Amino acid sequence: MQKVADILRSKPDQTVHTVAPTTSVSDAMKLMAARQVGALVVVEAARVVGIVTERDYARKIAVREPTAKKAPVRDIMTASVIRVRPEQTAHECIVLMAANHLRHLPVMDGDELVGMISIRDLANEIIDHL
Repeated sequence: MQKVADILRSKPDQTVHTVAPTTSVSDAMKLMAARQVGALVVVEAARVVGIVTERDYARKIAVREPTAKKAPVRDIMTASVIRVRPEQTAHECIVLMAANHLRHLPVMDGDELVGMISIRDLANEIIDHL
């Protein structure tokens, strides 16, 4: 199976969309919609401090009062981010995603955020492999 670095190179758009922890939930959701992504990496002082997903919004904000959308992303983000390295395999990523009920994995090369892979990226890799 391919390495994460290979999967990242094959993506037509390799942009990793990020927000600050102080960004409003509403602005983060608007960015996700505009960029057609399901997750944003939360970065503060060039350091990954969390990840915020559509699922976070659905479970933590959508069911609350409308003013909750003004809350900062830090209030709903997942701070304990599971990350992968470029040299890891697609199989390792699938195992991590399944075991932890994840749809997105930030890719880190040391302390540097170099990409994001999704369950869709891995499904495409499996289809191509077959």
